[in-house]
Amino acid sequence: MTKSISIIPKAPCARILLDNGASRVSKEAMNFFGKVLEEYAKNISESAILVANHSGRKTIKSKDIKFAVNNINDIKRK
Repeated sequence: MTKSISIIPKAPCARILLDNGASRVSKEAMNFFGKVLEEYAKNISESAILVANHSGRKTIKSKDIKFAVNNINDIKRK
């Protein structure tokens, strides 16, 4: 069985959950939360890259990321 390594460290995942009211966080919860955040970040980055490319740029700008986040949120609402 291979282990899936998240690029997002466990401690910040736990801190986010704890800062938002969790009393305790299990190791499995930290791992899963990290994977969810990583998938969300991957979707945003892919969308931001498409926006930048469509604009004829190679450089990702904050406006590309903002557009991608709003776009992903709009898709979820439908």
